[in-house]
Amino acid sequence: MKYLITGGAGFIGSNLALEILKRGDQVRIIDNFATGRMINIEPILDQVELIDGDLRDIWTVAEAVEGIDYVLHQAALPSVSRSVNNPLTSNAVNITGTLNVLESARQAGVKRVVYACSSSVYGESETLPKVETMPSAPLSPYAVTKLAGEEYAKVYHRLYGLETVGLRYFNIFGPRQDPGSQYSAVIPLFIKALMGNRQPVVFGDGEQSRDFTFIGNAVSANLKACTAPDAAGKSYNVACGERFTLNQTLDMLGEIIGKKSKAKYVDPRPGDIKHSLADIEAAKKDLGYSVDYDFRVGLKETVNWFSKIFSNSTPVGGIKID
Repeated sequence: MKYLITGGAGFIGSNLALEILKRGDQVRIIDNFATGRMINIEPILDQVELIDGDLRDIWTVAEAVEGIDYVLHQAALPSVSRSVNNPLTSNAVNITGTLNVLESARQAGVKRVVYACSSSVYGESETLPKVETMPSAPLSPYAVTKLAGEEYAKVYHRLYGLETVGLRYFNIFGPRQDPGSQYSAVIPLFIKALMGNRQPVVFGDGEQSRDFTFIGNAVSANLKACTAPDAAGKSYNVACGERFTLNQTLDMLGEIIGKKSKAKYVDPRPGDIKHSLADIEAAKKDLGYSVDYDFRVGLKETVNWFSKIFSNSTPVGGIKID
């Protein structure tokens, strides 16, 4: 089988590429390196086809999908706060780019497109856990763009017969996640601060909670979604089904790393939600999804990886990553 990974040099895309290659299948990557990093795919450059291109260019996308069986559409301009600061670019990349992927896949006869959506589409729902049948209520331009892409995917299935599956990610974390941007996710930022003996910054009071999901679970969900027989035209939560506050997360990281630090609390960010927790029963039933890595194991593996990146030190937490 041959897979196209859009955004394949990014955090999730590069982890997908590694796993697919381990399984003996072929990988083509398209990435414009706006947020993806060459370092993520350097070890596999001789094993993949790489297209340095932008999804906003329909002709580049059409070239990328030729001869492809499955498209794993991970490319997007991430971050709620980035979209608040620059909604036009988020719209162009996340919506126009997705439409170009879907139309090119339809024209090329791709078997299935798996679309990376986001838990942000639920908004600040008072009801927990969040179930796929709940109404959407996005609070940021980013969330709107992810919801629009998901709806486009469903329309392409209903109208044109292109098989599509949406995966609503809940705070994915793990190796290869970029800690170097102002828009970086909270776990790599916490790890970087603790390892650098700096005070971690928390937006709000730290009591906001998230259903943090290790990258290994997300990779498994994507590959299962490619072939699950009853999944086409639907969307599924990808999470662990339990939540932790940012304060709890910081404490756990401090224990794993062996460095404790009090957080610096600053004003909450516009567009951020307070609590997030997923119901994952639909994914278990239709995709055969399971939580292979719980939160603490995922944190240990992530710390181990970052310890090598930041200091070339002995692996932390007693877990080695191959």
